[in-house]
Amino acid sequence: MIRPVQALILIVTGLLVLGVVAVHSAGLSVSGSGLATFQELALGKTTMLAALAMVGLFAGMMIPIRSFGPPANRWLPMTLISISILLLILVQLPWIGREVHGARRWIDIGPIGFQPSEVAKWCLVLFLAWHIVANRDRIGEFWKGFVPATGLILLIGGLIGVEDLGTAIVVVLVGMIMLVAGGCKLRHALMPLPVAAVGIAAALISSPYRIDRIRAFMDPYADAQGTGYHVLQSMSAISGGGLVGRGLGNGVQKFGYLPEDTTDFLFSIICEELGIVGCLLVMALYMALMLVGLKILNNTVNAFERLLVFGVLVTISIQALVNLAVVTGLAPTKGIALPLLSSGGTGWILMAFFIGLLGAIDRGNQRLQPDLASGTAIPA
Repeated sequence: MIRPVQALILIVTGLLVLGVVAVHSAGLSVSGSGLATFQELALGKTTMLAALAMVGLFAGMMIPIRSFGPPANRWLPMTLISISILLLILVQLPWIGREVHGARRWIDIGPIGFQPSEVAKWCLVLFLAWHIVANRDRIGEFWKGFVPATGLILLIGGLIGVEDLGTAIVVVLVGMIMLVAGGCKLRHALMPLPVAAVGIAAALISSPYRIDRIRAFMDPYADAQGTGYHVLQSMSAISGGGLVGRGLGNGVQKFGYLPEDTTDFLFSIICEELGIVGCLLVMALYMALMLVGLKILNNTVNAFERLLVFGVLVTISIQALVNLAVVTGLAPTKGIALPLLSSGGTGWILMAFFIGLLGAIDRGNQRLQPDLASGTAIPA
């Protein structure tokens, strides 16, 4: 029978291979320079990033994750979260942060560029898993447990939300869910909702393009050639695929009709070219990932590891659901990538690394089972 760690390798490989093929197909253009060649497919930037993501996956599986949990290694989560906050501040500086599509979200170090928001998103998951378990006796208290953790979540969410409201909402939502799962009282977790609502309203008012996205969500046909263009072209691509699609590489919407076809709206291209079959394939891969993750969660007895597994699964599932809701017109456009499919560098590598940590936890569970059976192991 296949072990969870082996299933993770197969699922992540499947998602990345599908992502590489779909991104290259979506990146085709009508000009000669836009034609994909075998060399470009095998050695192009997207393929190299997928290879690095696989390296990240196996690197994560080799991490002795239990040694990072409380009470050991307090310096690691504190250092990582501090670096994340520093990067979120530095990206706002015009001589450090790089502006893309009107938003300053990237930092370049020589030829390498990365998104601090992605680093902060995953470091927060790791930190919260450590912090909640390290303070398990008082996490249910308002001032000593809830306020410090929530303050950190809102700080990071606010710094991200300056340029990327969608990712900020995902980060805050994941953080609050982890707090509740870790023992925080639900009534405490609901208290920041007015503050969050005011922050979101302020972000919408300060950016006219965000107001346009809300209007497009409410009625995309009111301005079909303007604010509603993205979502209408996306739904056109999805419906145009039918049962088996137009064929790989034969999509029409990617030729200047559907913006962000390799990133935010890649799922639409997959549906157009592979039809319902491609849609079900994507759904099956994500469902398999969640089921394997839940199996690992159920087999894990260490509190820190259980909360880390939970945080990783919640992050991936929320991100995938938000993207699918956006491309199908069920939510306003937010700029959230489809996990391990939409073209990406930082996102692919970090997500694969944290999925690899699930594999490391599963390997630890396999070693622990004989000890638990004999009664010699005492879970932390």
